[in-house]
Amino acid sequence: MQERHSGMEASGPPPLTGLYAAAVTPRTDDGTIDMLAFDRVLDLLLAAGVAGVCLGGATAEYPHASREERMRLIAHTARRIGDRGLLVGIGAAAPTDVVPLGHAALDAGARAVLLSMPLFFRYAQDDLEAFCLDTAAAIGGPVLLYDLPAFTTPLATDTILRLLSGAPHVIGIKDSSGQADRLGPIAEARGDQPWRLMVGDDAVLIEAIAAGWDGCISGTSGAFPELMLAVLRAAQAHDHAALHRLLPLLRELFAQQGVFPTPWGIRMGLEARGIPVGPFPLPASPTRVAQRATYLAWAPDWMERVAAALGHALVGTR
Repeated sequence: MQERHSGMEASGPPPLTGLYAAAVTPRTDDGTIDMLAFDRVLDLLLAAGVAGVCLGGATAEYPHASREERMRLIAHTARRIGDRGLLVGIGAAAPTDVVPLGHAALDAGARAVLLSMPLFFRYAQDDLEAFCLDTAAAIGGPVLLYDLPAFTTPLATDTILRLLSGAPHVIGIKDSSGQADRLGPIAEARGDQPWRLMVGDDAVLIEAIAAGWDGCISGTSGAFPELMLAVLRAAQAHDHAALHRLLPLLRELFAQQGVFPTPWGIRMGLEARGIPVGPFPLPASPTRVAQRATYLAWAPDWMERVAAALGHALVGTR
């Protein structure tokens, strides 16, 4: 089987550190991908200085996209982001789509693919382990496990450690479980092994960095990368004064986003910044219409306070 190394040396896994922003998938009113809006999203993320961009995760609402749409976005993003890192989630409603998406991502130059577990049905840990082993072998390049228990069968910590320790091509994990109590044990189990540990739940970013994790693949960064970058850098530098200034703003954002399904709040954050990314995937109920109005009324003052805390204007803000 031909192995794919995505332009990286075969001697070790690719470098993955810092903040990768998860990109939403803008849609037009007729449901097609809005590539002009997508380019504006990419421009926002790159201008903020993120280490890279992540496609195809929960923030991208990957079950709503066809294989062809996702392959188009992979190729397009790889061309536009230059030397920034590209990560691609390859989870799919149809398991037969997973390996072709993985090949497309690595052939386009992705540093790694994110392998989320099968969705809809619940599976045993043995099923998940077999799925990961078989899929990683078929992909033949760097794979990050993607634990996304809110939407897929959860990976147990023991299963994660077995796969990280012994599965060919599995180089690390994006952990979106929000389980702060397992961050330390996974980091300790790593020891001097070259696992790449990326947290995927923004709410436990501080704890992950303190435990020794390498960075974050952040949904919130899909709309507000400047704030998440500042929080990450403050955590890495143990800058408690900066964290004291920034964390209340981040928690306020979480409270506003938290009333919506993932990732509607992130999409509205982009709208508040002057980058509309299309309608919600479901019809908006009267409750959602009112919540959206509340969010958009709240956002301008909050963004001004974020800009003051950062000491610079937010890129792309109205």
